[in-house]
Amino acid sequence: MGKSSKDKRDVYYRLAKEEGWRARSAYKLLQIDETFNILKGVKRAVDLCAAPGSWSQVLARKLDPANDSEAKIVAVDLQAMAPLPGVVQIQGDITKASTAQEIVSHFRGQYADLVVCDGAPDVTGLHDIDEYIQSQLLLSAVNITTHVLKKGGTFVAKIFRGKEVSLLYSQLRIFFGRVTIVKPRSSRNSSIEAFALCEDYNPPYNYVPNMLNPLLENSAVEWGLMNEVNSFIVPFMACGDLSAFDSDTTYPLTIGGKYERKDPVQMPLSPPYEEALSLVTKLGDVHIQRNDDGSSAI
Repeated sequence: MGKSSKDKRDVYYRLAKEEGWRARSAYKLLQIDETFNILKGVKRAVDLCAAPGSWSQVLARKLDPANDSEAKIVAVDLQAMAPLPGVVQIQGDITKASTAQEIVSHFRGQYADLVVCDGAPDVTGLHDIDEYIQSQLLLSAVNITTHVLKKGGTFVAKIFRGKEVSLLYSQLRIFFGRVTIVKPRSSRNSSIEAFALCEDYNPPYNYVPNMLNPLLENSAVEWGLMNEVNSFIVPFMACGDLSAFDSDTTYPLTIGGKYERKDPVQMPLSPPYEEALSLVTKLGDVHIQRNDDGSSAI
C-alpha cells in the first residue's frame, strides 16, 4: 500500500505499522481465528503464496516455534521474502509436486494441521476475469493442499465472491466436511474479497492427489456429489470483533494519540533503485547538469 493521505488514514494499515505486521492483511487471519479458533491445537502449518509474510507472522506469533519444539511453519511463494524467525521458507511453485514433497520433508514425513493461502492475482478491474483467475488460484492451492494436509485438517483461502461461488463451494465440499465463506471485519465492504474456511478435510475414497491432472477431473471424484450447486445456500458469515474499527471508515490521523510516521516493517529485498543509489555513492559530490535540449551531462 502506498503513502497517500488516504492510505495513511486506513486504520488497519496504521495499526499494522504500529504493531509490527508486514501488511494489514494480518488482521484478516487474526479475526478469522478470533471467531473460529482455527489455530487451536495446530502444530504444523503451511502458508501458501506467503509474501510479504503477514500471515506467516501471525502463525509464528500464535504457534511460537521458538518456545515450542513441535511447532513448525512452512511459507511458500514464488517471490523471495525477508526471513522470519521460526518460519521455513520455500521459494517455489505451488503447482509442482516437488514443492509439496519439500513441504512434507520439513515436517519429517508428517502432514500439516492447517494450510492457509492469502494469494491473489494482479486484478485487472474486469470482475469476471478476476474472479475466474482467483478461482483457478484457489483450486491450485487446494490441489497442493491434498498432498500436504492431514485428514481432519483445516484450509483457509481467499476467494472472490461472484456468480460462480456456489460451484466453487460445491467443489470444496467434496474434500471438506464443512465449508463457510467468511468476511473479516478488516476486509473492506467495497471489496468482493472473502475467505473460504474449509474444515474437516476428508477426500473421496481412493482419491490420489496428482498434480498432472486438473483437480476435479480425477476419476476418484464422484460428480454426483456436486448436487449442492443448485440446491444449497452458501453460508456466509462476518467474523472478528464487530465493535472493532471499520475498514471502510476514514479515521483522523490523531486517533489514539499523536500521529507518528514509522518506517516499513519489511524493507525491500532488492529495490529497483538499488543500482541508482550505488552510482550516487560512487559519484559522491559530482553533480549532474541537465541541458536545454533535455540531455544530461556530468
